Order: sequence, then C-alpha cells, then structure tokens
Amino acid sequence: MKINQEVTLPDEIILGKIYNIRGQKVMLDRDLAELYDVETKRLKEAVRRNIKRFPPDFMFEMNRKELQNWRTQFASSN
Repeated sequence: MKINQEVTLPDEIILGKIYNIRGQKVMLDRDLAELYDVETKRLKEAVRRNIKRFPPDFMFEMNRKELQNWRTQFASSN
C-alpha cells in the first residue's frame, strides 16, 4: 500500500531557490529534483518522456557565460 504524504515547505525555502536568468524566474533542475525528492537524472528523464505536457519554454540550458555569471552572483550572495 502506497501512502501519500503531503509536505509543506516555508515560502522562504522555495523563494531562495528561484533565480533570475535571461529575465525569467527559474529553478535549477537540482533544486526542483530536491523538492520532489528524486534524483536530478530521474527528473530530467521524466520531463523528456513527457515533453508534450510542458510548454516550449519550460526548460533551457545556460550557456557557459550565463553559468559563470550565475556562479559569481551566487558566491557573492553567500
């Protein structure tokens, strides 16, 4: 028998995982996977298998420059 458990997280935790990239509010795949308690790899597989259920702008990959800039901002905010 599978038990359905609902967990409520404080807004601050979720808001702290939202970043502004390309002028859009986004969550990183690793943070979203953590919220759903799955491996990042499994989350990405599920999205790929069901890609038609998501809008075209649901996900994107940061280029090298964006990733470096994000890391710099992240490190300076800690």
